[in-house]
Amino acid sequence: MIGILIPAHNEEALLAQCLQAALAAARHPRLNGETVIVMLVLDSCSDHSAEIATGFDVSVLHIDAQNVGAARGMGAQHLLDQGARWISCTDADSLVADDWLVAQLALEADAVCGTVQVHDWGNLIDAPTQARYLNDYQARDGHRHIHGANLGFSAKVYQQAGGFLPLKCHEDVHLVKQLQACGATIAWSHRPKVTTSARLDCRAKGGFGDYLKSLLTSPEHDHHQPDSRTGTL
Repeated sequence: MIGILIPAHNEEALLAQCLQAALAAARHPRLNGETVIVMLVLDSCSDHSAEIATGFDVSVLHIDAQNVGAARGMGAQHLLDQGARWISCTDADSLVADDWLVAQLALEADAVCGTVQVHDWGNLIDAPTQARYLNDYQARDGHRHIHGANLGFSAKVYQQAGGFLPLKCHEDVHLVKQLQACGATIAWSHRPKVTTSARLDCRAKGGFGDYLKSLLTSPEHDHHQPDSRTGTL
């Protein structure tokens, strides 16, 4: 069994599209009918996210942690308890490609760190900021970005690495560092495709929205500083 893990905190505006994309990836014919469970972890949601989730064939876990690391960790454990051999992580403001799971598994690595593409920059992100971001971003195989929105790993190495820690930010960066310390093979690949939002009101302090705001306010910002969505090793 394969698990798709999606943490969410008040994501009613984007959640339906995210779940539609995840379920499409779960039905890809090259998975040869293997069971895929989409695990949505609703963390301290006060909006209509829970109601939206009832319209989709997904497993839902309700927690009150206000902590993305805890949400990912609890969701991963539920998937492991159900027999997942592989877990693919994304975010509730992101859309995975139809062949996302197939592309991750085809790399035949213990873990996969994928890239993300911003689908719509919106009106708040000016052209110079977009250019600074794109100039630094390594949209290629061999990159060293770490995104919770495009991350996959085998159950075995995840457990060896100690799993996600209950960190409010950088939980994905920490996990990848632990995977490296365990000797896991990691594919740094541009092939598994995920598009994500460029919103500035990020759900986790230090997340992608804060990173974009830093580019807006400080053009000389060191773009390679890791955060929960643009971590770099």
